[in-house]
Amino acid sequence: MSTVQTSTAQTTVPRAVWDEFVSELPVGVLLQDGNGVVLAANPMASSLLGDARALDDSGAPLPSCAELAAQVLRTGSPLTIPMALPHAKVWAEYFPVETRGQVLVLLRPVQADVPHSAGLLDALTGLPGRALLLDRLDQALIRARTRGTLASLVLADVHRMAAVNAAHGFRRGDELLAVLAKRLRQGLRADYTVARYGGDSFAVVTEHPNGSGEAVAARVRELTGRAVRLGGERVRTGVRVCWVTSDGEAPLHSVIAHVEERLRR
Repeated sequence: MSTVQTSTAQTTVPRAVWDEFVSELPVGVLLQDGNGVVLAANPMASSLLGDARALDDSGAPLPSCAELAAQVLRTGSPLTIPMALPHAKVWAEYFPVETRGQVLVLLRPVQADVPHSAGLLDALTGLPGRALLLDRLDQALIRARTRGTLASLVLADVHRMAAVNAAHGFRRGDELLAVLAKRLRQGLRADYTVARYGGDSFAVVTEHPNGSGEAVAARVRELTGRAVRLGGERVRTGVRVCWVTSDGEAPLHSVIAHVEERLRR
């Protein structure tokens, strides 16, 4: 059996060498304290950052630097989000340095659409996939909690997809999902997040000052309940729609579990 030899010797990189190395990286690197204050940044990060507040890829304002830093340190988990800065679109990755109460941030500029560059859009429908949906919902819950607003998650599950695939083929089944996705995206407000939640289900995330997700759920039910023409034949599928509204105090996994339970009833 072969063995792997390790060395206990430690090599100390001179500070000047380290600073030069970080300054030449093709990504932005910055260190923040728990309040979001920048403690250090390389030239790339300095050139990317500006005075204007960062937006997400849909144009909605992101939480402040303090809110993002606090979230990462509170959960102890990395956070990755698409971000539109004044001079570039970037993929921002936040890493907690819990022992120091600090956050390391990497900013990776992208030349194309941010979600596409990270593979976060569903290939069939062009909608955000589950990973991006969960991030959008998490950010909506944070804003609800910190701004005193509400966030709603609506799930729509398409029934009888197996029958559609059996009668018309999987290609027609994919066509059906693409049509429903287009209806949802065009029929709902531009600031709503419409996503493909699973194989036969869609999700919508909304933010509002009061009320509930009932009206949005009704609109989703209306848009998805209309018959779709497949290969010259009108096909109507059953769609079950459920929603949950939160003030942001419930954790992400609890909100999802609650609406999924309602969908199964």
